[in-house]
Amino acid sequence: MLAKSRVAAILPVVDLEGARKFYEDKLGLQAGDSPGGVMFECGRGTQLVLYQRDTPTKADHTAAGWEVDDVEKVVHDLREKGVVFEKYDMTDESGIATMGGVKGAWFKDPEGNILSVVQFE
Repeated sequence: MLAKSRVAAILPVVDLEGARKFYEDKLGLQAGDSPGGVMFECGRGTQLVLYQRDTPTKADHTAAGWEVDDVEKVVHDLREKGVVFEKYDMTDESGIATMGGVKGAWFKDPEGNILSVVQFE
């Protein structure tokens, strides 16, 4: 039923303007208004929506991720903009994990939402 439908990631934030600035300045996304929040158009018709609420996220898992062609380059470029990557047991010194034919790296937005970039080989 939903296999051919578009899907959007929807993330909570306390400081909507601060989060918007991070997604625009650090990640290079372009914002548009959305009822009750901010919507970013991403690749292939996908969207990321931020909405404001009074309490911060409690999620301890990846909330949204981007598929990229070259995870090493993206990690390098985001680091240059000040993005800090998480270190886990499975990541190397640069913060990248290799899991079979998949490479991934994780970082948090200013609100604590865990985001990722992933490359499928």
